[in-house]
Amino acid sequence: MPKQKIDISSPDNILLLELKEGNSKAFDIIFRRYYDNLCRFSYTFIHDADMAQNLVQNVFIRLWERRFVMGKIANLGGYLTVMTKNQISDYISDYKKHHLNAELNINIADHSTENEIIGKDFEERLVVAMAKLPARCKEAFELSRFENKSNKEIAEEMKISVKGVEALIGRSLKLLRVELNEFLPSSKRFSTNPILFFLRIARKFF
Repeated sequence: MPKQKIDISSPDNILLLELKEGNSKAFDIIFRRYYDNLCRFSYTFIHDADMAQNLVQNVFIRLWERRFVMGKIANLGGYLTVMTKNQISDYISDYKKHHLNAELNINIADHSTENEIIGKDFEERLVVAMAKLPARCKEAFELSRFENKSNKEIAEEMKISVKGVEALIGRSLKLLRVELNEFLPSSKRFSTNPILFFLRIARKFF
């Protein structure tokens, strides 16, 4: 039996406690709170709405299955985002293994060293570019992209309007585009190269 009454406004830490007790209502509230954002997050990487939903549903299935053995979770949104990233990574790995054609496999072999260097350079430049963002822009961008929070949630946390959040994120994307322009894909070769997969996604953000 649940220890206390919970509803849609209950904080995450209370819902987690109830979930660990097997409270299905707590699970339902968590599902409704995070499902849509996680689906949008998943879609940006795989560009398949049905598969994005399937991957997120797998996340919640695992959450329910592991409810009695979960350790302490300080940030439920971040925890679910990491689980979703793992699902995406497994899906992409499986897709590459079973669906990439022979020509692409040859390209990967021929350009592996080049791609490794480019990937490392991009990671370094991304860190530098993020550091150059104005503090408020950086905060809004990280809450949106790394913690998978909605603009409304960010607005409440930063105590600004939703329009203000949109402006901060928009400014961040413009600044990052300038800093990372040389890495943005402009040809089909980049759009199918798994080593530079993140760049194709970055282009969508910009």
